[in-house]
Amino acid sequence: MARVTGGMTTRRRHKKILKLAKGYRGGKSKLFRVANQAVMKSLVYAYAGRKKKKRDFRRLWITRISAAAKMNGMNYSTFMYGLKKSGINMNRKMLAETAVADAAAFSLLAEKAKAAIK
Repeated sequence: MARVTGGMTTRRRHKKILKLAKGYRGGKSKLFRVANQAVMKSLVYAYAGRKKKKRDFRRLWITRISAAAKMNGMNYSTFMYGLKKSGINMNRKMLAETAVADAAAFSLLAEKAKAAIK
């Protein structure tokens, strides 16, 4: 029975890692062992980044809503409570977009929120 070497599989695996490491500085893009470590670390960062992106966008939306609510004489929590009481179900992304793009519509929402609280 002939002896089978793993050269084909190893080369394929190395090429796959080195392709992912393209653009890295120095040996990280040329040497397999160093590239493998760099790619594994970067994939960990990418996974964490996908989770962090959701948090960052929510923070941005809340900041925008808060600023627009303050311009209408309310704070963020009061505004959100008023919307909930008045039965307006808009997510924070749409509220932030309304606050930025259409200030008149946002002020109408703020008035409805104020009316629902009182």
